[in-house]
Amino acid sequence: MSLRLSDAAALAPWDRPFHGTLEKLVVESDLLAGNPLGDPAHRPLWVYLPPGVERDHPKPLPSVYVIQGYTGQLDMWANRVAFEPTFLERLDHLFAMGDCPDAVVVMVDAWTSYGGSQFIDSSSTGPYMSYLCDEVVEFVDERYPTLAHRDHRGLTGKSSGGYGAMVVPMLRPDAFGALASHAGDALFEACYARDFPKAARQLRDQFDGSYERFFERLAAADHFEFDRFAAPLEAYGCAACYSPDPAAPGKALLPFEVETGRRIDDVWQQWLEWDPVRLAPAHADALRSMKRIYLDAGKSDEYFLDLGATAFAREVEKTGATCTLELFDGAHGGLTYRYPGAIRELVIALSP
Repeated sequence: MSLRLSDAAALAPWDRPFHGTLEKLVVESDLLAGNPLGDPAHRPLWVYLPPGVERDHPKPLPSVYVIQGYTGQLDMWANRVAFEPTFLERLDHLFAMGDCPDAVVVMVDAWTSYGGSQFIDSSSTGPYMSYLCDEVVEFVDERYPTLAHRDHRGLTGKSSGGYGAMVVPMLRPDAFGALASHAGDALFEACYARDFPKAARQLRDQFDGSYERFFERLAAADHFEFDRFAAPLEAYGCAACYSPDPAAPGKALLPFEVETGRRIDDVWQQWLEWDPVRLAPAHADALRSMKRIYLDAGKSDEYFLDLGATAFAREVEKTGATCTLELFDGAHGGLTYRYPGAIRELVIALSP
């Protein structure tokens, strides 16, 4: 027999040596209990410690919280694409090679059965901003060797996670003192409004013009067909965050007519009030207090989030705050390789 068991690791491309420690925890949230969608209050929480860092580490460290894009689930951080390390391997390499000061990196789940929470408090999805800022941060600071102060705590994410990374520090500067956003949702008329007619057409042609029928078929589907489900789901999921129905917890007011895709102005205005570009002027003090603001996006982003990043950067600079904007050749996907550089930028800024 020529095949035999080996004690050696498989190594690349299947696996890379891991030098730090990844703790995969499950936490129970009081704030998420009884949320309108009936989503779990038990949530996964992953915490990465660099090589040589233990829970009783003698030197308190800065912390960076990493949040996910729409439909993101925490275990997706371990996903691999061809010829590339996973995000977790890239993160570990960053610290193992000594290119970045030590820090505690926290991966937070804020998934909902609508696909995402936008990391804000909503009467239709649940208090996900408060969960992050008031529960997760306190839990991590009590359990790990962190510098328990906003000046040593940063937030980063991509797409909807990038949106959260822009908005949460503006609204809760007591919790986070630095931010990095990769192609975060911004300039809503460019990134969202163009998809309303698409959602309306798909509802008409495939779901009898009914969101009730849409959610029935989504629940019954044995796989997620992106081209079929994504536009209506994202429109409704975002509406549940930006324009929740005050008369029906768990439901949303739509910013467009299902029959035509035409915008409904008063509901659309509720969305615009959550646009980071429009939020920035009212939160100038918070932006000026940030230790680091880093933004990037691909110049071919399908959702025009390169324009959103540019518009947000202009508003940030108008407040007198300083930010870095990098536009690069690329689209909306395949940006995992950019995450470690942003984390490094935050850690350096947040280190004492």
